[in-house]
Amino acid sequence: MEENGSGSHGPIRVFLADDNLIVREGVRALINARKDLDVVGVAADYDELVSGAEATRPQVLVTDIRMPPTFTREGIDAAREVRKRHPGTGVVVLSQYEDPEYAISLLAEGSSGYGYLLKDRVAEGSQLVDAIRTVATGGTALDPSIVAALVDPVVPQGGLAPAEEELLGMVAAGKTIKAIAAARRVPPETVAKEVDAVFVKLAEDVSSGSGSALQRLRQLHQAIVDREEQGETLSRLLPSGLAEKLRLERPDIGETERVVVTVLMSDIRSYSTIAEHADPSQLAGQLNTHRAAMNQAILGQSGTVMQFVGDAVMAVFGAPFPQTDHADRAVAAALDMHALQAEINSRWRAADLPPFGLGLGLSTGEAAAALLGSAERLEYTLVGDTVNMSQRLQQLADPGETVLSEATFKALRTQVQASALEAQRVKGRDTPVYAYKIDKVGE
Repeated sequence: MEENGSGSHGPIRVFLADDNLIVREGVRALINARKDLDVVGVAADYDELVSGAEATRPQVLVTDIRMPPTFTREGIDAAREVRKRHPGTGVVVLSQYEDPEYAISLLAEGSSGYGYLLKDRVAEGSQLVDAIRTVATGGTALDPSIVAALVDPVVPQGGLAPAEEELLGMVAAGKTIKAIAAARRVPPETVAKEVDAVFVKLAEDVSSGSGSALQRLRQLHQAIVDREEQGETLSRLLPSGLAEKLRLERPDIGETERVVVTVLMSDIRSYSTIAEHADPSQLAGQLNTHRAAMNQAILGQSGTVMQFVGDAVMAVFGAPFPQTDHADRAVAAALDMHALQAEINSRWRAADLPPFGLGLGLSTGEAAAALLGSAERLEYTLVGDTVNMSQRLQQLADPGETVLSEATFKALRTQVQASALEAQRVKGRDTPVYAYKIDKVGE
């Protein structure tokens, strides 16, 4: 498993943009203090940012939101322009605005390779440098307060009729316009108009029609519409299903629950050799494409993408919400992952790019699920032998292969063509492990 970092190609190249000289130089010093990071250029406005990034070809762009000439959202617009020209470029936006609308705007076309941090916390610990390393290989880094703002629903306030309270409650719970329309059996356009009317009415009741309150509510309404139209939901910023669990259950940090799940581990074979000979920006672009496809396969089977670490993917089926057929879903996702990667590899070979060969391991059993961390950093984590076993089995898979634990194979409700392996000795186990290998899918 590869770790994020400089690798054999030297430090991660970073381009920095901020119109405030003091802030810019302070952030530059903070970044350059790390041996695996190198600031290759700076800018103070939109034009300098775009042209400077074009000239220096950084792996990561770190930018403020508001800069000359209009001091509105130049940083986000410039970041999108850079990503349009060079899709593999990671972006970290530094902002003094604890406002979810800016984050939604930044992430409207997908969250891979993007980060959003608050300036007043950049100097705390290693938040910025960790974010740079994360987005350099297609990960996502969000300030916890932004995640909290996206999780917290809109709270209904006085002056609404019961039907309006119910409608606003559905919107606040994260239900899309289309979902509400389907439940009520009315056209989506009707629901959209009703939601708009509720927000306007609520705004008129807040602070006697305060202009700032009205603007805020309209922004929230537009954010909901944008998230539906662009497919941008909180589940893309957090492991799938976790956002709903946070809304419904509000679990405490450190609180654990026992779950029965199937864990999937994926790793790119010979990734170190590929990285040794690849251009870093090109490789980051390939990782983005790979991760998007893996997401598609896992989410398509209602799995939860737990994390991307370098070239590895970890997913779980059966958590954060139970699934009686989690083993079948995991196997179906594994087959889809291989199939999608095979299609991508065909295009890459035609473009003279190195293909990725995937080895997958699946393990079924009990695990402990918990929200771990602190107010500064929070993550949903699975621990236990089931997680460790999936990692060990993954190491037994050649490119295009999937290895199942005996427990996974026995838990399947649908028949799968697989061959029993000889008893395997794996690290951390005193007794032999019995496993099954699904027939190889073309690389």
